[in-house]
Amino acid sequence: MYGLAKLTAEVYVRGTMDRAVIACNRFGLGAKDKELQLAQPDPVGWLKKQYQSDIIQEFSISQPTANVIMAKTASYREQTQQAKKNQTSVEDIQKIRKEGSQFARQTYRDYCGDSLMASINSSNSAKHRLLEFFSNHFSVSVTNPLMRALAPTLEKEAILPHLDGTFEQMLLAVEQHPAMLIYLNNERSFGPNSRIGLKRKKGLNENLAREILELHTLGVDGGYSQSDVTELAKGISGWSVSAKSRSGFLFRKYGHEPGKRQLLGRSYSQQGEAQGTLMLRDLARHPNTAKHLSYKLARHYIKDTPPPELVKSLSESWLASDGDIHKVMLTLISHPEAWQSASKFKTPREYVVSTARAVPNSKLTERRALTSLNQLGQMPFTSGSPQGFSDLEMSWMGGSSLLTRADWANTYAKQSKADVNQVMKVAFNQQLTPDNKQRILRAESRPQALTLLLMSPEFQRR
Repeated sequence: MYGLAKLTAEVYVRGTMDRAVIACNRFGLGAKDKELQLAQPDPVGWLKKQYQSDIIQEFSISQPTANVIMAKTASYREQTQQAKKNQTSVEDIQKIRKEGSQFARQTYRDYCGDSLMASINSSNSAKHRLLEFFSNHFSVSVTNPLMRALAPTLEKEAILPHLDGTFEQMLLAVEQHPAMLIYLNNERSFGPNSRIGLKRKKGLNENLAREILELHTLGVDGGYSQSDVTELAKGISGWSVSAKSRSGFLFRKYGHEPGKRQLLGRSYSQQGEAQGTLMLRDLARHPNTAKHLSYKLARHYIKDTPPPELVKSLSESWLASDGDIHKVMLTLISHPEAWQSASKFKTPREYVVSTARAVPNSKLTERRALTSLNQLGQMPFTSGSPQGFSDLEMSWMGGSSLLTRADWANTYAKQSKADVNQVMKVAFNQQLTPDNKQRILRAESRPQALTLLLMSPEFQRR
């Protein structure tokens, strides 16, 4: 297949591509029909309108909420326990378990499929990319049937509603969401000197506190110590879940560690839930959080090793605006470094979405789109780590990964009836290197031409 060996070694420099192409492919999720024409007069203004758009309405409202999922999962568990107590047949017990597993799988597919198709069909893909960035930043993974159904709710219930607000608001919503609390075992984290801790001999779990400091806010080199991890864990002890709560969050005051806390040299004498809340608010506004998130944003959007001056500008904007996400993104798209030559290699999700946006394919159903992500190694919420999926080139450019991508592109091209000239116009306004364009147009068949385009350096990068 053309381009595989070359693609592995080549860093394609998109020096001749105009800003509209960059706007659609770097900041958005790939151009679809007529988008380049809309972005051409004012690419920055076009992106500003997208960041101001409300994409919540682009998602389905039919999926069960986190508290409903917890209630149904608990119901299946209780039915199983009751069936065992009543010495019900093994077949009936297995039937109950199967129903519970089917509910979890179907909920997962519905959420993930809806999100994927929304990003493919949206006219506001820049906002969807921003959503995907923060969804991966606050990564949760499928670890059991409950988390299979629950993981996707974090994106829709805690991240999506706060894209137009501040990072502080998003952080609080995320850390109090059942998916995050259960994923990192905080729902049963109780202060050792709390009433529940003393009575039940339940202890502190530091998982969530550690990831808040290391991944969600300050960063691994953010200047915190093990003592800070323990103090934050105590500050958010008692932060738990309940299916009876509308949001799914429940503060168990008798599980909260009493007394003052000391975090990063600051004392917190507040009582109850307010103590942990204030600790998170201060972390959201910390200069190291601004630096950490600014670096991640620049790395995600621009290049694997982002320009220090760009990171500095983003960090300054973050601190000046108290983490206003919209203002930070305006700083990003207004910076000269943001419009330099392409260097980011597309992740599997970016590749599938950008392909579907540029190349019409009536056979690409919701189920097939998810199957494509599975085939290419990036099913939603399966990174297996709080760090989330990598967006670094080295993580996705292995030889076997490229061969799998080429096979997928070939299959997709055979299913589509799209004209390659039209696709080149939609995706790049025909702005490919002369050699690559010539190879594509000299292909022996229409599907082969499409495959060559989809595997070209221009399409693989953004």
